[in-house]
Amino acid sequence: MKYSVSIDVPDLAKGIAFYTDVFGVQEVARPIDVYAVLRGSGGQAFGIIQKPEGSEPAPETDDRRHYTRHWTPVHMDIEVDDFDATLDRLTAAGGTVEQVFDMENRPKTAFCADPFGNGFCLMETRD
Repeated sequence: MKYSVSIDVPDLAKGIAFYTDVFGVQEVARPIDVYAVLRGSGGQAFGIIQKPEGSEPAPETDDRRHYTRHWTPVHMDIEVDDFDATLDRLTAAGGTVEQVFDMENRPKTAFCADPFGNGFCLMETRD
């Protein structure tokens, strides 16, 4: 089985800039004008796809895409070695840190969102 994760953003260039600035990933492919594949140093890849604000996310729905903070039951967990420095880059690049957990005997974890409202968990590298 093979899978991939794609993130909807209203502006492809701004989406690429956010994820490359914060996480150090690199664009490795642009199969179509509105879709870029980004890859991290660990080899994991994900896609960024430009979808307009207000567009229909699925046929036969009244729902519309919006880029304010939203909840979804599916999200990425991103593990980093430099947790505090990543949080600093994240906020400098326009993302938000919603809650940080620093509990004894557990890796630091934060609930975060990119500038487009997509939530994810940032996690300190586990031993």
